[in-house]
Amino acid sequence: MTETQTIYVELLNEGVTVYRPIEVTRDPDGSFRLPDSAPADEEWAFDPGSCVFCELQAIGGDEPQLVATRSAS
Repeated sequence: MTETQTIYVELLNEGVTVYRPIEVTRDPDGSFRLPDSAPADEEWAFDPGSCVFCELQAIGGDEPQLVATRSAS
């Protein structure tokens, strides 16, 4: 069974900075694979189905969260 975890991906063209929590799986190289599709009314900072690397960032709340920061390809 593959374990999933939550990362955050920035949504584009929202007028303010907004992040979408997404359930992902971690690849052996430490990157995370995004789901193959996004909701029709959202534009993600990274293409659905792509692999991304994350960094801990303070995006609200008490604890830093894993945020997609760059493409793994």
